[in-house]
Amino acid sequence: MSATKAHECSGALQVSLGKRLPGRSPGESGFRLDVNFEVGAGFTILFGASGAGKTTILDGIAGLQKPDSGRVASDGLVLFDAEKSIDVPTRNRHVGYLFQTLALFPHMSGRQNIEYGLAGIAKEERASRVGEVTESFGISPILARRPSEMSGGERQRVALARALVTRPRALLLDEPMTALDAVTKSKILDDLRQWNATHAVPVLYVTHQREEVYALGDRVLVLEAGQVVADGRPHDVLSRPQHESVAHLAGFENIFECDVVALHPEQGTMTCRVKAAELTVEAPLTRVAAGKTIVLGIRAGDILVATTQPAGLSARNVWPGRIVSLRQEGVTVIAEVDCGAKFVVHLTPSACRSLALETGKPIWLVVKTYSCHILQR
Repeated sequence: MSATKAHECSGALQVSLGKRLPGRSPGESGFRLDVNFEVGAGFTILFGASGAGKTTILDGIAGLQKPDSGRVASDGLVLFDAEKSIDVPTRNRHVGYLFQTLALFPHMSGRQNIEYGLAGIAKEERASRVGEVTESFGISPILARRPSEMSGGERQRVALARALVTRPRALLLDEPMTALDAVTKSKILDDLRQWNATHAVPVLYVTHQREEVYALGDRVLVLEAGQVVADGRPHDVLSRPQHESVAHLAGFENIFECDVVALHPEQGTMTCRVKAAELTVEAPLTRVAAGKTIVLGIRAGDILVATTQPAGLSARNVWPGRIVSLRQEGVTVIAEVDCGAKFVVHLTPSACRSLALETGKPIWLVVKTYSCHILQR
């Protein structure tokens, strides 16, 4: 099989990396990157807080940073192996890498930027590749322009085309869409998905945006302090998090430390008391003894509000409280409610108006048992 064909039929990307990372400032302790995963064709999201190790993983795969230990292989071809002293130079790894800054050459036209990585390839083949990728991303009319003469979306498409025209074994994207509006971003990602449906390469996509995780990923790897703490389909990982850190990243606004007061095996529930508050919560039963401390997470959007005391409900958690504050962000009204413990609640503006909610008003919060998620710390 020719090298070109091998790149078009890329298989799994195997990544095992270990690297000691220093702190970012004096006195700050570092952490060790220690990851081991394999991804196939399609989008895999690397998701985590700043400093979790996402970019270090991409740099290790691309050969921009040398790991202390581990192995990287693409479609069976070893790119790095610490034990065997294999370290293929970056330029020979055939891995596409798109940075947040795009790094287009300002003095070159769009066509020249795209052709930059095709030195040594026959003129006819070079023209064929450029034509194919520019058609895929709809940028043929702007190839004569320099980056300063392009819109943000056009520069993004040119940068993607430059990364893909070399027909990489894998594509690494480090928050490349941060500066784009939602509509432009969505169109570009649709084109990229369509391109990859034909070429079928592994795509590792770093993002801080939950919306991108749900919209893009076939799979998400959640990173914390250099380790993968969750791995699976985005909905499974973020809607039902197992770890406190994942719940924070997934946008769980209400996270409490609680003491387990009583177990109710016949009902499949347990009673917990929020620490430093006279508030009990009925949560799903888990393997924990009474008297132990757990962490509980509740989404702001899973909490219902009533202005009179509810009765005859299946929900087991009904708490009286008082509105501390109200503010609107976009199409969401965010209420802070004091029920002994303080809760963040999300409402629609119409619900807020129909209930005549205002600061200081007494209300009741209603939460189903299975909206309470038990988290590992």
